[in-house]
Amino acid sequence: MPKSIKGTILVDGAEVPVSNPDKLLWPEAGISKRIYLEKLAELSPYLLKYCKNRLLTTIRYPGGIHGKFFYQKNAPDPLPPFVRTALHENIRYVVMDSLPVLLWLGNLACIEFHPSLHYVGESLPCEWMIDLDPSREEEPRIMEAAAIVGDVLASLGLASVPKTSGATGVQIIVPVEYGVTFDELRSIGHFVARYVTEKHPGLFTIERLKKDRGDKIYFDYLQHYGGKTLAAPYTPRARAAASVSTPLTWEEVRKDPKPSDFNLLNIGRRLKERRDLLAAVPPQSVKLILQHLRGPVKV
Repeated sequence: MPKSIKGTILVDGAEVPVSNPDKLLWPEAGISKRIYLEKLAELSPYLLKYCKNRLLTTIRYPGGIHGKFFYQKNAPDPLPPFVRTALHENIRYVVMDSLPVLLWLGNLACIEFHPSLHYVGESLPCEWMIDLDPSREEEPRIMEAAAIVGDVLASLGLASVPKTSGATGVQIIVPVEYGVTFDELRSIGHFVARYVTEKHPGLFTIERLKKDRGDKIYFDYLQHYGGKTLAAPYTPRARAAASVSTPLTWEEVRKDPKPSDFNLLNIGRRLKERRDLLAAVPPQSVKLILQHLRGPVKV
């Protein structure tokens, strides 16, 4: 951890306040706020990358993960001088673009970090995300479902990276060449969703209402929209295992891991070994897929 100075830590020249460092945030995992801040510092090169210059929504658990929680969109007062904000639709969001900001939020017991899918002041998506959302709390088929979607994307010529949500689901990320719109990506998502649902009707659904999904896995292509958020790669989650939303290889997916396998206590070792799997995939072009979906040009 950075150097402590009377209830603060000195981080990159900024004094970040620290209160109740021994407060247990994840009791089952034995993770106090002090340990949490250490783990955030360890995660910061990766987590900050996917939150930088985006509108941030966080979920705060002042009493730990089993206590009351609330979503924070508007930046709280007072703000330290090192915190940048951005106004969007009358909400002043925190922009988490540095280690001091991350640790300041961690001290406020912000446990989950959900950035916008577009950059500050822009309306085009940063990447394409498919959200596979189980209807059951325990879903043994989630990795099977992810592998099926990954194979379909590969058949379309798209490289992708699966990641655990850290909760129950899986997100599949496709880095895309800049310039494609949310509407265009949703049209591709709808195409893939319909295809896998027709091929595997007992596994997938595109039914929006939870009560009508049964035990099927919801292929959420609608979540990818301006103003929406998804759990950032490498964000911790408010789960007993202190799980972390973790990018995987497709080989790992086929070994059927559990989201709890990747957590605050072991993520540092994994990142030293694997580094950032998302960074290894270059931006993908979806132009040919969009042309196919639009059909032949009429003259």
